[in-house]
Amino acid sequence: MSTTPTRVFVARLLGLDVFDPLGDRLGRLRDVVVLSRGSQGTPHVVGIVVEVPGKKRVFVPMTRITSIDQTQVICTGLVNLRRFEQRGAETLVVAEMFDRRVTLRDGSGDATIEDIAMDQHRSRDWFVSKLFVRRGHSLSPLSRLRRNETLIIDWADAQQGARTEPQAATQFVANHEDLKPADFAEALQEMSDKRRFEVAAELQDERLADVLQELPEDDQVEILSALDIQRAADVLEEMDPDDAADLLGELPSAQAEELLQLMEPEGAEDVRRLLEYDEDTAGGLMTPVPVILPPEATVAEALAHVRREELSPALASSIFIARPPMETPTGRFLGVVHIQQLLRFPPFEPLGNLVDKNLEPLSDQAHISEVARTLATYNLNSLPVVNDAGRLVGAVTVDDVLDHLLPDDWRAHDGEAPIRRLGGRIG
Repeated sequence: MSTTPTRVFVARLLGLDVFDPLGDRLGRLRDVVVLSRGSQGTPHVVGIVVEVPGKKRVFVPMTRITSIDQTQVICTGLVNLRRFEQRGAETLVVAEMFDRRVTLRDGSGDATIEDIAMDQHRSRDWFVSKLFVRRGHSLSPLSRLRRNETLIIDWADAQQGARTEPQAATQFVANHEDLKPADFAEALQEMSDKRRFEVAAELQDERLADVLQELPEDDQVEILSALDIQRAADVLEEMDPDDAADLLGELPSAQAEELLQLMEPEGAEDVRRLLEYDEDTAGGLMTPVPVILPPEATVAEALAHVRREELSPALASSIFIARPPMETPTGRFLGVVHIQQLLRFPPFEPLGNLVDKNLEPLSDQAHISEVARTLATYNLNSLPVVNDAGRLVGAVTVDDVLDHLLPDDWRAHDGEAPIRRLGGRIG
């Protein structure tokens, strides 16, 4: 008896929950892995990439998939939680095939891949079958009238471009716009260098800055160095000053100075001040732009400031009170108001009445060991940092300290052995 092949489109699978037979959720589907079968054969689908708790991406062979549709994916047994590493002959559908330009064999011009269909054959194996494409440039006047037309074609009806050609990243960025910067950075780390640069080029400056801050320093340097020099300066301006200073500190001095010259003077000044400190001091760890208000400001004003979306939770936990000027280095530092205090007093209460004067600020030359001890002793998320003149020059947050104390490769560290296992990858 004949069996009708099962067809699913990859873009509709992205983000779907993956379950084991008992209904326990393993993670979310993030990509599909295929193997080329030469110039004539359609690619063989060998597995899926699943993001499991802990934001780690692992490989699940198609031989372990018992059900796949546009609502959920079910696999057998347990999953090998070893981090997915792409092999040389493998291609990631979302990361490497979406947005790729192809030439239509009927002579009607070029098109861009926006989605890919895969069919399950009678053998139970899965193969790429169809391409959903958007027609692009053509030399034919008639074809130009059909630009932006979408159509579904057979895999064999498209001539693939060279893998060295630039590949657009519009679709990839759109499909992942809801990812947190740390998760997007994780996805970037799993790409080839070429694809990583293509995706970085597609991101808006602010988004790229947020993602760069979540990458290891070596990857930050590679991506920033691949950008046009003016765009690199624009991205640095969007980064937190302490992160920008850390990144510039990894570059050759001449390149760092050129970038600083291209940045807006105000942002460059903050970064230059941070670069003067040793990296193991409070000054080298701090951000120069915490929430700073005068003692006359009210609880309502303070709450409005800490609601700002760009503030990290650690920075939003404290308001630093100082005399004018309000930008670092400020006038005389007066103390700290904690966010919990704001919630206990009426909106028009002056902050000067709520100042915690018992919390001693750190010297900008304090060693990181002193910073860590103080944060731990008083169970704080942030600490004020002052210079010899008693002026506030910044704040150190607990995440800055953790980032400094953890191993350099902590973002890529998997921890101990996998906890849920099944057979390794086939092939």
